[in-house]
Amino acid sequence: MAVQIRKAPPNERTLTWWDRLYFPAILSGLGYTLRKMFQKRFTVQYPEEKIELGPEFRGRPVLVAENGKERCVACGLCARVCPPLAIHMQAAETDDPKERYPAVFEINMLRCIYCGLCEEVCPEEAIVMSGEYDFVFRAREDAIYTKERLLVEKDKLASRLKWLDTMRNPQFGKRYAFRIENNIHSVKGRTMHAEGQEVVP
Repeated sequence: MAVQIRKAPPNERTLTWWDRLYFPAILSGLGYTLRKMFQKRFTVQYPEEKIELGPEFRGRPVLVAENGKERCVACGLCARVCPPLAIHMQAAETDDPKERYPAVFEINMLRCIYCGLCEEVCPEEAIVMSGEYDFVFRAREDAIYTKERLLVEKDKLASRLKWLDTMRNPQFGKRYAFRIENNIHSVKGRTMHAEGQEVVP
């Protein structure tokens, strides 16, 4: 069976006489270069000066800790979605109402491509991309971050978590307001319930 190829619409690539000269394109490029030559230069004396990056920056992935304990419920979604298989996790049972926790949680930073997929699939917002971008390894073993090295307190990640709340689902709460007590099986829901919030606005 022959493959049907759609033809380009008529006059798609027709150039005017002025376009065929190519001088307007060259002159506009030179004009842009001249304008930039006389503007103020932006130079950072790295590594003495650090760049302050916004909350949208995807740096090193970290685990969110609340009151010294990880939010993670060891569902394993982050490990499954990770394209380079950089995340390794083993779940264990606990007496806490969240039922499970990661007994082992490791991220191989040499494999990590900082895509943010682990952050997107996490139902608890337990793993997020931090603003840390400057880290070096002297050996391959140093690049494997254990759970203890990954844990970061929630207060230090407040700007990223707030940005995720606004960008991940902008219409969240605008369609309907649900009672938090109906969702206290999650770590985030229990924390909001303990803080006295009754309804997600």
